[in-house]
Amino acid sequence: MSLIFSATFHRISAVCDNPAAASSLYVHIPFCSSKCLYCDFFSRVVSREQRDEYVGLLGRHLELLHLSGDLTQPLETVFFGGGTPSLLRPEQVASLLERLNTMVGLAENAEISLEANPGKVDLQRLRGYRQAGVNRLSLGVQTLQDDALRQLGRGHTRCQAEEFFDRGRQAGFDNLGCDLMFGLPGQTPDLLLQDLEGLLRLQPDHLSCYGLTVEPGTPFAGQQRRGQLDLPGEELFRTFYLMIHEELTGAGFEHYEISNYARPGRLCRHNMTYWQRRGCHGVGAGAHAFCASGYGRRRWIPADLRRYRRFLQQGRDPAARLESFDRLGAMAETLYLGLRCRQGVCENGFRERFDVTVAEAFPEALKHCGARLRKQQGCWRFDLEGWLLYDHFIVNFL
Repeated sequence: MSLIFSATFHRISAVCDNPAAASSLYVHIPFCSSKCLYCDFFSRVVSREQRDEYVGLLGRHLELLHLSGDLTQPLETVFFGGGTPSLLRPEQVASLLERLNTMVGLAENAEISLEANPGKVDLQRLRGYRQAGVNRLSLGVQTLQDDALRQLGRGHTRCQAEEFFDRGRQAGFDNLGCDLMFGLPGQTPDLLLQDLEGLLRLQPDHLSCYGLTVEPGTPFAGQQRRGQLDLPGEELFRTFYLMIHEELTGAGFEHYEISNYARPGRLCRHNMTYWQRRGCHGVGAGAHAFCASGYGRRRWIPADLRRYRRFLQQGRDPAARLESFDRLGAMAETLYLGLRCRQGVCENGFRERFDVTVAEAFPEALKHCGARLRKQQGCWRFDLEGWLLYDHFIVNFL
């Protein structure tokens, strides 16, 4: 099987005939070498043989979607998320992308992302992913403090994270992003500044900056109950958020979404499909999918590997309906997702879609937001302080 993307994949520049049809695909890889102490995503530690079987099931799932008439349009984005997708071998990623190419094709300049963890992938493997067609890497760095990495249960060190960036560039990736987590136990502004300065020296193209959230059922939740987790308070959290904004925008990054920063031309196009409420297919146990026709409906594949195998071996669709939207629900979610982004929600587009303006639909919610939410150049946008209080404000639209 050839791994040379440019030689084996035809590029398609046609635009979807049906504007509601999905042209993005999320592939969930629910495997990890070990479980981080804060993580509540669906992932399991399994054998290589189980991973190999799972790749075969993903291929069956893609074929099922195609034969059902759901997966028919050329794909503009493909995102391998998890879990740890870099546990898949490059030839396995190549086989899935080649199957997609055969079925529907990939749009010209398609964004193909893969999440990877530092310390687990060598240069040869990275070159294999690049040759397979992956053109965007998202690295799970989280922090450059070795003590904090151990406390989070991460399986890498600062040195390995720095080496990973160098290897990624050597492998031919010119679109490298990473995750930064803040609000860590015992974190100070000086420690966060060290992380920011260290990451900027590595010259990433994209940064996703998330505040630590203690999720129910995780080891961190147990530590918090026992009083063993020294988390920053609201004021310190605010200081961290504003510090990140100042440092990254000062370094030339666009703060294009509440938690995401990108250099010009490097925003994550796949994630924008979510925030703009456009259709997206999903395959793999634990994946979600959204159909944008009508007022929209959301489906998910239950996070159960045995069920996933059983359904696909029987030729049955493993997805279940999660939510169908009425007009009011679609309006609310359009604002919930769109106001996360710097470009905001276009008034004309909202009125054309729902036959009502934002102010007519949600007068009390707008009043509650006050000066934090304003219509500028025809689009509704939160300011930076509004993003800091996003959960407080957005609940009024839901």
